Amino acid sequence: MSTTTAAPGTVLMTGSTGYVGSNLLPELLDRGWRVRVLTRSAARLPREWADRVDVVEGDATDRESVARALEGVDVAYYLLHSMDGEGDFIERDREMAQLFSDEAAAAGVGRIVYLGGLHPDGELSPHLRSRVEVGEIFLDSPTPSVVLQAGIVLGDGSASFQMLRHLTERLPAMITPKWALNTIQPIGIVDVVYFLASAAGLEGDVNRSFDLGGPDVLTYAEMMKRYAEVAGLVPRVIVTVPVLTPSLASHWIGLVTPVKAGIARPLIGSLVHDAVCHEQDLLELVGPPPGGRTGYTDALKAAMEGYDPLRWRRSLQVAGLATAATAVVGSLATDPGSRWYRRLDTPGWQPPAIAFPVVWTALYTGIALSSAATLAETEDDPKAAKGYAATLAANLALNAGWSALFFKGHRPGLAAIDSAALAATAAELTRRARPHGRLRTAALGTYTGWCTFATALTVAIWRRNRR
Repeated sequence: MSTTTAAPGTVLMTGSTGYVGSNLLPELLDRGWRVRVLTRSAARLPREWADRVDVVEGDATDRESVARALEGVDVAYYLLHSMDGEGDFIERDREMAQLFSDEAAAAGVGRIVYLGGLHPDGELSPHLRSRVEVGEIFLDSPTPSVVLQAGIVLGDGSASFQMLRHLTERLPAMITPKWALNTIQPIGIVDVVYFLASAAGLEGDVNRSFDLGGPDVLTYAEMMKRYAEVAGLVPRVIVTVPVLTPSLASHWIGLVTPVKAGIARPLIGSLVHDAVCHEQDLLELVGPPPGGRTGYTDALKAAMEGYDPLRWRRSLQVAGLATAATAVVGSLATDPGSRWYRRLDTPGWQPPAIAFPVVWTALYTGIALSSAATLAETEDDPKAAKGYAATLAANLALNAGWSALFFKGHRPGLAAIDSAALAATAAELTRRARPHGRLRTAALGTYTGWCTFATALTVAIWRRNRR
């Protein structure tokens, strides 16, 4: 039986435009709470509920803004934390939480509700350690606080879910660190929202933490395999090895997925620990969500609504086949053993012949993977997708054309012009990929650099061999 009150008052929402906050806010309105939001920009608020809330524009790091937002508030939701991977995020989170705690006490707020993360006892990753510290700041404050500690949140806007999704979709076989065998108790976003909303109405001056998790306990490897099954993908092969630090793994994930390395790093840091509930007290206090807690498979199905899990495979087929065809055509046209080529006067700074197939193999792999990822992530933006596809097609045509002009046509002058255009389109590919990840931008940037070098080399050969 629920022990929550039935007399809603006024709540303050921070983080209302974040994934959890944007799902929680409509639930609070539906339960009859008067909602105020603290936001840096009122223009960013979703139209569907922007006119139903009281808006205070300001920053959570500004004491005056926080004080104005907390005035007359019964319950304050603190859904803020740093996920940018910058070195000072622990201090920033500490200062921001302490400021919020001080102003909540000064305003006479009845309760603070904070969402942290599930964690074991003992040494923690910097990200989890910071989340725990923020929770302790609130629990040690004069204002009664409810600190909810959740595992991986399953929902289409959750960074943890996006990392799980993209890794599984893009890697049919993978070598993972040993933390992929740690146990995790994930929870669906619907259940997170239910428990957060219910925490606001707990009776009495409750001041403690509560663990939140779904009904299933799985390893991260099992979560990926189950995702593949639900998504209709071929079974995933996962091999765990005692290597790959969180820092190295975050850069790898930044290349393979659209999850930025600065966000992946704290997420991976959290995975090095088991994340399971040690108690289910909140479930006993407020009762289960309507229909019961959401199981892992059902939470996956709900999170997957609205997007195609086969999108990556289609994009990889298109980009991979196009790049492979270019490589084959260029290889067939290239003939460094021909009498014409052997008689050319080449500059001393030209790399040895063995370097070219090695470099081009690596570059073609980078082009295919970076382009597949960019095409997959721009599919919802037809203009961006068509622009990237057209640039890629032009680039690959110029790529194959260089070999035909130089080796078959014996026209280094025209090949130099082709190479300059190739470098220009490679630079455009890099520009278009930049919003989707630094590492794939680096891969295409390397390709641009090589094409620029090839242009200089072709021009030098043309000048040395003019008749």
